[in-house]
Amino acid sequence: MGSGRLTRRGPAPQVARRDVASGRIRGLRVWTIAGLSAFLAWGCAGSPASGGSAVDGTTPRPTTLHSTIAADSLDPSLVPAGYGTLRQEDVAIRVQYLGMIARFLPLDESIIRLLAPDSYRALRDIQASKQDEIESMTRRYSLIRPRLWYVSFSGLEQGETRFSPLELTVTSGGRDFRPVDAIALTPGFGEQRLGPRETQAALYLFDGEVNVDQALTLTFQTVRSTAWEGTLRRIERERSLVRSRVSREPSPNDQQPDPAHPGATTSSDSGASPSVRR
Repeated sequence: MGSGRLTRRGPAPQVARRDVASGRIRGLRVWTIAGLSAFLAWGCAGSPASGGSAVDGTTPRPTTLHSTIAADSLDPSLVPAGYGTLRQEDVAIRVQYLGMIARFLPLDESIIRLLAPDSYRALRDIQASKQDEIESMTRRYSLIRPRLWYVSFSGLEQGETRFSPLELTVTSGGRDFRPVDAIALTPGFGEQRLGPRETQAALYLFDGEVNVDQALTLTFQTVRSTAWEGTLRRIERERSLVRSRVSREPSPNDQQPDPAHPGATTSSDSGASPSVRR
């Protein structure tokens, strides 16, 4: 399917209705109030430019993926990127269904910053390569704070395995969330079948209320997983280790130029040997 759009089998999600016969995902008609918002913004120039509430008569604007990542990156509670050691397999929810393995990985910065640097860069590059499609879907479904998950399906058996990739529910905070839409990352993802040893992958868009910092339950097709609770303990351990690694790094203020060796630095500790920056 060239456009990377998928067909859902079974009950439709709250946000989008899947038309199996036509093979396309039709968004529910959303009555926007862009004109009203513009009028209120013109008439109330002194009101805040963002946020909004029922009190001042404005509505929250959908945020873009870029602004979401930027806000996450500036969050002081996050650890710096580049110090993690976890693999994608360490933080993905793994589900075996029929003749395949499905893996579900939330792409929140608080999670992927704990991955090894090459894995972190690879996932950020995937998001950047699909940014236009992500922004378009964010506007189409009026998502206030979209959340992305990286999802892959790998065939195990010799024969063909058929499945419905969007038959997924994430239960978080007592609420059920279905993927709003999906963006294919591999050719043939929307065909809903896997050949032997074949892997298909996509980005799933969720409403931003899914809280990956708390225990959640994932149900794919008929298989239910509560493994995220154990994964959170692994994530917390790695987060503590990353903070420890960062704290052990010498501060730029702790290093002084070595006049005898241009380009070299010596530690403020007289017992330390000089280190040359390469």
